[in-house]
Parts: sequence; structure tokens; C-alpha cells
Amino acid sequence: MSESNLKNRYEFMILFDVKDGNPNGDPEAGNLPRVDIETGEGLVTDVCLKRKVRNYVLLTRAGQPGYRIFVREKAILNKMIAQAYHELKISLDSSDKKAKGKKDEVDQARMKMCKDYFDIRTFGAVMSTGANAGQVRGPVQFTFGRSVDPIVIQEHSITRMAVATEEEAEKQSGDNRTMGRKNTVPYGLYTACGFISPALAAQTGFSEEDLELLWTSLVEMFDHDHSAARGLMATRKLFIFKHSTALGNAPSHKLFDLVKISKKDGVAVPRNFSDYEVSVDTASLPAGVELIEK
Repeated sequence: MSESNLKNRYEFMILFDVKDGNPNGDPEAGNLPRVDIETGEGLVTDVCLKRKVRNYVLLTRAGQPGYRIFVREKAILNKMIAQAYHELKISLDSSDKKAKGKKDEVDQARMKMCKDYFDIRTFGAVMSTGANAGQVRGPVQFTFGRSVDPIVIQEHSITRMAVATEEEAEKQSGDNRTMGRKNTVPYGLYTACGFISPALAAQTGFSEEDLELLWTSLVEMFDHDHSAARGLMATRKLFIFKHSTALGNAPSHKLFDLVKISKKDGVAVPRNFSDYEVSVDTASLPAGVELIEK
């Protein structure tokens, strides 16, 4: 893991699409694709996007020092925090397994967790739930993804030929089958924005090498996340705005406004990325800001 400090502020915009799939189901709405009920635009949570980055790093950097993933399936978070105390040879109270709470010990544990876990030094974490390792505010933050146009949610009936139990088999006869439902978005182009703070990166140890891994994960994460539910999903564009200074050279919203996305003439109902025109007003790019496209 590189120790080089991040010296530039960054903003970025990712364009990704879905075809005949559910990009991010809402568990409180029967796992329907998330939608803004006022505008009909589709939504993908920031948590969903971070999950895909975590999964990509877990897949591509498995076993490498400094690239563990803290928030993962069936992970026991308090156990990992306690392990950091153990490796630092800091004793825990035997009655409740919580740290004594000395500030220097908490700081040591927090920095070790940042060093060992990519997602902590990238996105931050709350680590005061057991053995106290404090809280970390991550230098990389995402907005929700939002579709360029309103989406249509289609419901499909599906059947299952097999049965789960003998009792179920006895109840079925002839062509009776188990019925189910599946909801998809025929097509949706989504945008999500992100922000990277070098000041917070200095606190967590987020490095230039970590930054390159983040860019790669954003471009390739959907290639390793295929499932029957998500259909065809892909990153179509990644626009990176690199400032020449740590504090930045322009407001982020003005940079995002430079990206223009519109349907091509004659396209009433988009069904492919090629139905859109995507451009950046580079002539209006503020001084001290570099545009990088991936």
C-alpha cells in the first residue's frame, strides 16, 4: 500500500445504465426498483454503489495487506475491532471486552483499522460499537444515482417447475406451477456524483494508489456484479475533475453542470446508451481544473 499523500481535490460523475434489470431494489416496497415518486426518476443509493466498490476490491485484492474490507457479508464488526487491539497489544477490559477508552489507545486502534481496511480509509466507518476505535469520516463520498429520464417499472410473471417439499408436490397436479413476480426497468441511464477530500485523505491514509484503485473499481465494478435480477448493467462514462490545489479551484456544482446529457433527435423512448448524446463543455472548464475521462 502506497504512503503517498493525496494533494488534489477531486469531483467525479459516473454514468451507468441498466437494461431489463433491477439496479437497486427497495426492500420496503417489495424489492421494486427505487424511484422518486414525484418525478418518476429511478434511484440507486450511495450505499449500493459503495457495496459494488467494496466487492470489487475484495475480489481483486484478496489477501493483500492493507486491502481488507470491513463492511462485508456476515462480518462481525466488533470482532475485527477487538482484533486490532489484540495486534497492537492493547488490553481490553475482561468483563465487557471494551477498550479502557484512553484517547491514545483509541487513536492507535483507529489508525490501524484505516491502514488495514480499504473501505474504512476510503468511505469511513463507525467503530465505537464494541472495543472503541472511534469514528472515521471518509474522504470519498457518493450521492444517490438518479436516472436521466423517468423510468418505467415492468412486472413479469415467472414460474417454477420444481417444488421444494413432498407436500407441495402432492398439492400440484397437471400443469400447476409455482408462480412468482419479477420487476425490471426496460432501460435507464443513471448519473451519480462523488467527492474526494485530500484533507480527510490525510487523516485516514487514503493514497494515490488507493485513488487509482477507486477509479478502476468504478469503471469495472458492474462486470463482476452480474445476476439474474440486475440484467445488463455497465459503467458508460466516468468524468473526473482534478483540481490543481487541495482546497479546489471551482465549486463542484458548476463542474457537474458542464456535463450535458440529452436524448438524440427522434428518440422518444430510449432503450440503449446510443440513444443519448453526452458531452462536456470543456471551453467553460475553470482555470486550475483538469478533466479526465475514463
